[in-house]
Amino acid sequence: MIPISYNLRSLKVRKTTTLATAGGIGLVVFVFAAVLMLSEGIKKTLASSGRPDVAIIIRKGSDAELSSAVDTPSVGLILAGKEVARRKDGKSDGVGELAVVLLLDKLGTDGVSNAALRGVPEDVYDFRPEVKLVDGRKAKPGSDECVIGRAIRGRFKGLDLGQSFELRKNRPLKVVGVFESGGSAFESEIWADVDSVRSAFGREGIVSSVRARLTDASQLAAFKASIESNRQLGLEVQRESEYYEKQSEGTSLFITTLGTIVAFFFAIGAMIGAMITMYSAVANRKREIGTLRALGFGKGAIMTSFLLESLFLALIGGALGAAGSLAMGFVEFSMVNFQSWSEMVFRFEPTPQIIIGALLFATAMGFLGGLFPAVRAARMTLIKALKE
Repeated sequence: MIPISYNLRSLKVRKTTTLATAGGIGLVVFVFAAVLMLSEGIKKTLASSGRPDVAIIIRKGSDAELSSAVDTPSVGLILAGKEVARRKDGKSDGVGELAVVLLLDKLGTDGVSNAALRGVPEDVYDFRPEVKLVDGRKAKPGSDECVIGRAIRGRFKGLDLGQSFELRKNRPLKVVGVFESGGSAFESEIWADVDSVRSAFGREGIVSSVRARLTDASQLAAFKASIESNRQLGLEVQRESEYYEKQSEGTSLFITTLGTIVAFFFAIGAMIGAMITMYSAVANRKREIGTLRALGFGKGAIMTSFLLESLFLALIGGALGAAGSLAMGFVEFSMVNFQSWSEMVFRFEPTPQIIIGALLFATAMGFLGGLFPAVRAARMTLIKALKE
C-alpha cells in the first residue's frame, strides 16, 4: 500500500486547491450542522417547557392552547381530582391560563410580528418554581402590569423593563419584571394577570388551558380517564412533556427539511469541486502514477491512495465546518412557531451526535467526489503514464 504520508505531502504541495476545496466542503458542513443544531434547539426549548408529572387539559379537538377554550367553572372541577397534588396550604397544585397573541413592532426592523401573551393567576410562581425573576419585580394582581421572558426582552418595541406597550388601544401594559425559566419556551412569552387579559380580549369566563401537577407521573392514565369520560366537559388530557414535543414537530420538520435541501445542493457543488480537484491532481501527476506502477504498486493501491487523498481533503473541510458550527451555540434565533403563531427564541444546540454526523457527511462527500478520479488514476497504464 502507498504510504499515507505521500497523500498528505501532495495536499500540502497543492495548498491553493486544497484550501479552496476544503473551504467549499467546510461551508456545506457548517450549513448542515447549523440546521441540525437549530432543529435540536427547537426541540430542547419546547421539551424543557413540559414536565412529565404535569397534565395539560385543553378543549377536545384543539391542537394547541391558542385554539382551546375551557370554562372557568370547569377549572375547579378538574383540579379537584384525587390524582392532583396538593400544596402545603392544601390548595390544588394547578393553574388555568389564557393564551393569546399580540401584534407588536419589532426592534431593528420596520416589520411587525406576533408575541405570545399568557394570562396567569397570582399563584403561577408556586406552580412553576423554576421561573425566577432576574430583574424588576412581579406584576401586581389585577393591574395593567406584566413580566416578560428573558429571551424576548428587547426584541419588540416596549418590551423592556420600565417600558410599556398597548394591550389594546389606549390600554398600556407596563413591563415591571424579567424572568428566566431554564431556557424554556416560556422565556419567549409575556405574562400578565389573567383577569386583565380576559377583559382586554373579551374572553371573560374562559381560559385556554388548565395545568395540573399530579401526585405521581404514573397517575396520568387515571386522571385522563376521569376527565375524558365526562362528555359534558369535552376536554382532553395530555402529558405536558408530550404536548410540547408535539408542538415542536412542525417547526422542527420545516427547518430540517429546508436546511437539508439547501445543504444537498451545496453538497453537490462541493462534491463537484472535490471531483475537479482530484481530476486535476490525476492529470498533473501522470508521471507519479507511472512511477508508482513501475515500483510495483497495483491498480488497487493507486485507487485507494487517491481515494484516501480525497477523504483527507473532505475531513479537513469537515473539521473546519464542524468547528465553525460550534460557535453557533452562542447564537439565539427567533422565528414564528407554527403552533402558537407567535415569535419564539431558540438556541442552536450542538451535540456530539450532530458533530459526528457532520463529519460523516463530509466523509461521504469526499468519497463520492474522489471515487471517479481514483478509478481513472487506477486504470491508467504504465506506458501511457510515462509517455505523458
